[in-house]
Amino acid sequence: MDKVPKPFAIFGKPVALRLAWQSRVFTLRCMNSLFSSLRKQALWFVGVLSLTASAVWADDKINVLVWDEQQPVPKKVYAHFPGNYIADHLKKNPRLNVTSANINQPEQGLSTKALDEADVLIYWGHVRHRDISEAKSQEIVDRVKAGKLGFVVLHSAHWSVPFMVAMQEVAAEDALAQLPENLRAQVDVRYKGELGWHMPKPDARPHQMHEFRRDDDGQIQLLVERPNCVFPSCCTPVQPSQVRIINKTHPITKGIPVTFTIPETEMYDEPFNVPTPDEVILDETWKGGEYFRTGALWKLGQGTVFYFRPGDQQYAVYEVEPVLNILENAAIWLGAKANN
Repeated sequence: MDKVPKPFAIFGKPVALRLAWQSRVFTLRCMNSLFSSLRKQALWFVGVLSLTASAVWADDKINVLVWDEQQPVPKKVYAHFPGNYIADHLKKNPRLNVTSANINQPEQGLSTKALDEADVLIYWGHVRHRDISEAKSQEIVDRVKAGKLGFVVLHSAHWSVPFMVAMQEVAAEDALAQLPENLRAQVDVRYKGELGWHMPKPDARPHQMHEFRRDDDGQIQLLVERPNCVFPSCCTPVQPSQVRIINKTHPITKGIPVTFTIPETEMYDEPFNVPTPDEVILDETWKGGEYFRTGALWKLGQGTVFYFRPGDQQYAVYEVEPVLNILENAAIWLGAKANN
């Protein structure tokens, strides 16, 4: 005869088994109720996490302002101008919130509000460089220096006023770095000459000069020659170029072939009259032996300037996939830095 568990022995076997069964059912019901409650709490928690993640994702989206001079010549190659062509590509990336702007809009498409909202400014210019004032250019550069705006300069915009102002400030920072840190804030920085748009002679020195001196009151002054931001030779008839990645690990070159060809483009040749870049990540060569630092980076204050040469107004350079992908990578990398 089976033994009845001691706690139920006084009831006899049938009663004891029934009580045991009821106890088990009660326990299972309690567990189901507990699991149901935990499940609801888990679903609520996941929902909160999803909403939080969505909010963070929205906050982390990178605002890119693509600015274009909108000259008539490029419209023969790009129906809606180079800037809009670039913007249409960037809009395919869900991380990027892209806005197109151009020189014909109010405030030339570079209003204070537009700049405040941007994490990255991609700037394509060709001939109307002087239409953008030095004051507006300084406004752009001040945002770069504060780490609030990444600045991508394309092709002929090496002669744009914003880039030239940025380069003169890079030159000043390079000069100030020679002084003890405690003296740098005391220096009165001045720039020699005016912004100039002229081709240098082939034997012209490629970098600007600077000079330290004290005025009659003992104030340290730094006189910086404005960089010309151009080169002695360019613009041979259309020909292919070979672009090479120098730094394969840089975020801007991620997923880009080590070398690629631009089938039709114009030529730029060194020396490029700018301050020495902090890093050159891409270079470019032509069949005549010409060479150019085609992807160069400068630190400026807390921010970064990226010059990228490809983008001639007469040829469909932005239809070359690696060129567009480099710009996309640059927007993401510079935008993430500005967001931080």
